[in-house]
Amino acid sequence: MLSTVLTALPADSDWINFDVPSLMQNFWSATFDGLTFGAIYALVALGYTLVYGVLNLINFAHSEVFIMGCYAVFFTLSFLGFGPSAPNLGIGAIILNLLLALIAAIVASALTAFLVERLAYRPLRKRNAPRLVYLITAIGASFTIQYLIFLWRGPLPEPALTMFIPTPIFEVFGTIIDSQQIIIVVAAVIMMVVVDQFIRRSRTGRGIRAVAQDPDTATLMGVNKEKIIVTTFIIGGVLAGAAALFYVMKIPSGVQYNGGFILGIKAFAAAVLGGIGNVRGALLGGLLLGLIGNYGQILLGSSQWTDVVAFVVLVLVLLVRPEGILGTSLGRSKA
Repeated sequence: MLSTVLTALPADSDWINFDVPSLMQNFWSATFDGLTFGAIYALVALGYTLVYGVLNLINFAHSEVFIMGCYAVFFTLSFLGFGPSAPNLGIGAIILNLLLALIAAIVASALTAFLVERLAYRPLRKRNAPRLVYLITAIGASFTIQYLIFLWRGPLPEPALTMFIPTPIFEVFGTIIDSQQIIIVVAAVIMMVVVDQFIRRSRTGRGIRAVAQDPDTATLMGVNKEKIIVTTFIIGGVLAGAAALFYVMKIPSGVQYNGGFILGIKAFAAAVLGGIGNVRGALLGGLLLGLIGNYGQILLGSSQWTDVVAFVVLVLVLLVRPEGILGTSLGRSKA
C-alpha cells in the first residue's frame, strides 16, 4: 500500500518547482490578471463583510447568491443571441446588452439574498437561536440552493458565452492591458467606493453602522433593525450580481451549479484577509488574494497551486494579525 502511494507521488523536482525566472518574465501580466480576478473576489467578499458586520454571521449561502447571478447573466445573454463566438455588434449594442445582463444578475442575486434572509435567518432571530445554529443553517442553505440548481440544470457547466473580444488599450512594461481587464477592475473599484461612501455618509449607512455596533441601542434610538438587516443582504446581493457579470465575462464557461463554491471560499478568505467586517478591507483582501494566487501559480509552475498559495498566505497573515490587515469592524468605522 505504501509503495503504491509513493509511486503515485511525483518526484520532488516535478512536484514543487520554484520558477523564479518565469515569475519575473510574466510578472506584469500576472499582476494585471490577478487584479482582475481580485476585483471579482472583492465584490463577493463585501457581501460576507456586510452581513458579518451587522449580524456577526458568516453567510455561507452567499456563494449561491453569486451563482444565481451567473445563471441570470447566462440566460439573459443567451436570449439576446450571444454564444461561444463574440457577436458582430457595435459598441453601443454590446453595452446595452451587458447592461441588461447586469440588471438581470443584480435582480436575481438580490432576490436570492432576500429570500435566504427571510426563509433561513429571520426565523432564527425570532427564536433567539444560538450562533452555532446560524452557522449550520447557512451551510444548509448553501447546499440546498446548490442542489436545487443541480436538479434544474444538471451537473455540466452551461455552454460558453463570449460577450466581446477584448481589445488592447495600452501597454505597460511590454504587457498589453485590454478592455476586459479595465472594465472589470475600474467598475469593481467604483462600486466599492460607492458602497463605502454610502455606508459612511447616508442615513441608511449610519443605521447599518449603528446596528453593527450595538443593535439594541440602535433600536432604542429609532433604527429599524429588521429593515437594516434586509438592506444589508440586498446590498450584498447587488454586488454579487455585478461580480457574476464580470465572472462570466472573464470565464465564459464558468456557469455551473457548484461554480460559486470555490469562488465563495476565496471571497470569504479575502474578507478575512482584509479584515472581516471592514468594507475597505474586502477590497484590499480581494485584490491581494488575486495577486498572490497568480504569482504563486507561476512561481510553482502549475495553476493547481493558485488556491493553495492564497490560503497559506492567509493563514500566515492571520497568525501575525488575527483581525486581518485593516482590522476595523463595520461598527467602528468612522463617519
